[in-house]
Amino acid sequence: MKPQIAIVDYGMGNLRSAYRGLERGGAKPVITDKKEDLEASDAIVLPGVGAFEDAMANLYPLREVIIKEAEKKPMLGICLGLQLLFTCSEEGEGRGLDLIKGRVVRLPRNVKIPHMGWNSLEIKRDSRLLAGIKSGDYFYFVHSYYAQPEEEVTVATTSYGVEIPAIVEKGNVFATQFHPEKSGKLGLKLLKNFVGIASE
Repeated sequence: MKPQIAIVDYGMGNLRSAYRGLERGGAKPVITDKKEDLEASDAIVLPGVGAFEDAMANLYPLREVIIKEAEKKPMLGICLGLQLLFTCSEEGEGRGLDLIKGRVVRLPRNVKIPHMGWNSLEIKRDSRLLAGIKSGDYFYFVHSYYAQPEEEVTVATTSYGVEIPAIVEKGNVFATQFHPEKSGKLGLKLLKNFVGIASE
C-alpha cells in the first residue's frame, strides 16, 4: 500500500518536482492547501522557495494543523520548508512554526550569496533518512539563509563559509536545507527513505 503524502501548497513551493520525486520514491502524493488532506495523509512535505516572512503569511491558515499533525506523523521540510520549522528568521518579522527552537540567519558576507550548486554532506549522526547515503555525497543547494538550532537536531552539515545544518531531525520532523528532488539518484534515495518512514 503506497503511503499518501500531502505536499503543502501555500503558493511558494517547488511542487511539481517534489510531487514527481515522491511518486518515483513509491508514494501517492497529493498537492493540497486543505486541512482535511493534511489530517488524512500518512505524512506531510513542506516545500518552499522564496522569503520566510511571505511564506509564513501564506501558511498562516494551515499553521495550527501543521503543528498538530507533526506530533503524530512524519513531516519533511525542504529548503525554505526547513527554515519555516524554526522559531524565527532574520529574513522579515514573521514568527516560524517553532517546531524546532532556533533562528534562521543570513549567510556570511564573505561568500557569494545565494549558496547555489552542489555541495557535500558531513554526517554527524545516524538517521533513517540517510540509509544508503554517506559523508561526502553531494546534494543541490539554493539558499541565502541558514538555520542555527538551539537544540541537538543536526544530522548532517555542509560547509559554505560557515558550517550549515544540511539535515535536521526532531521526533517525527525531518528537514533538508538542500533540494532532494533536484539532487539526482541520491536525492531520490533520500525521498524513498522518507516514503519508507511514512509507510511504517
